Amino acid sequence: MSTSNTPESGGPTAAPRALSAREPHVPAERLVAEMVPPPRFDTVRFDTYIPDPGQPSQHAAVKALDEFAAGLGGAHVSGAGRRGLWPRRPRRQAPPEPRGMYLDGGFGVGKTHLLASLWHATPAAPGLKAFGTFVELTNLVGALGFQQTVRTLSGHRLLCIDEFELDDPGDTVLVSSLLGRLVAEGVALAATSNTLPGRLGEGRFAAADFLREIQGLAGHFRTLRIDGEDYRHRGLPQAPAPRSDAEVTRVAHAVPGASLDDFGELLAHLARVHPSRYGALCDGVPAVCLTGVRPVPDQSTALRLVVLADRLYDREIPVLASGVPFDRLFGEEMLNGGYRKKYFRAISRLTALARDAAPLAERA
Repeated sequence: MSTSNTPESGGPTAAPRALSAREPHVPAERLVAEMVPPPRFDTVRFDTYIPDPGQPSQHAAVKALDEFAAGLGGAHVSGAGRRGLWPRRPRRQAPPEPRGMYLDGGFGVGKTHLLASLWHATPAAPGLKAFGTFVELTNLVGALGFQQTVRTLSGHRLLCIDEFELDDPGDTVLVSSLLGRLVAEGVALAATSNTLPGRLGEGRFAAADFLREIQGLAGHFRTLRIDGEDYRHRGLPQAPAPRSDAEVTRVAHAVPGASLDDFGELLAHLARVHPSRYGALCDGVPAVCLTGVRPVPDQSTALRLVVLADRLYDREIPVLASGVPFDRLFGEEMLNGGYRKKYFRAISRLTALARDAAPLAERA
């Protein structure tokens, strides 16, 4: 559903610079300005999403989201504005419709494509609608502070949150409070995830202890289930086999601007760089070359790698690697644990980027 950038090789170039040698700085204002769909999803629209004929839920989701976007065309009215000047006696009535859409489904069914299409279809200026991953949203709160984040986003018509995940109790309370405040200010919400909103955090922390917050989050959304198989591998051959160290190094030197890293050194560097800066870490890099890829040793390292894989995929940066295949990055215990959906998404995306990188090796 989108094409990758495949930079032309131009003969020998200056020695490639390692991602692990980069120390990006991202000011808070850049975090806000970049809350738009990433390059891979800059041109997607509802009519470029191709529903699988065998999955009626995909067509139904397009229709529901298109109608939702059309309904956001009116003037922005804050929660305070709706309440009026004088308090009224509560009346018995049906609870209001959730002011949000929650796209639930497996990886690779086009949820991010649909979320970005909703952003593009919403009749509001870019500065009045925001798009970011769950990690980027929590990073924004860390950079601006809670109250300033509320003030920054409260005038928006729509907030889109991709890859909605709750990995710890602190995030549960933080996001529950933030979204509650934004909904009260009239901000519409849309989110994607591989987990139903009422089951967020399940298998990762004592979700039962935070049931009130989780149920509060679920109340903001109408869930749209999107079934189907991973489009990235639908009808395509298996991912290309890993290359040799020598071949990866040769390609890195032949492609202007490509990075070259030892996989272990890159993982160590990710531990020193905040995940909010992983996108900036890749700025201007047309291809990532990795030598010595091997299974990730622990869960903290694995989760950082998932974020990097998401940023590389968003930016359509091909990945050429030696070592073990990407489907062996995460051990059985990780793939059977609470973060398994994140790991499968990372494998899926890295596999697609490895396929994008195959022409580089052929031309170099």
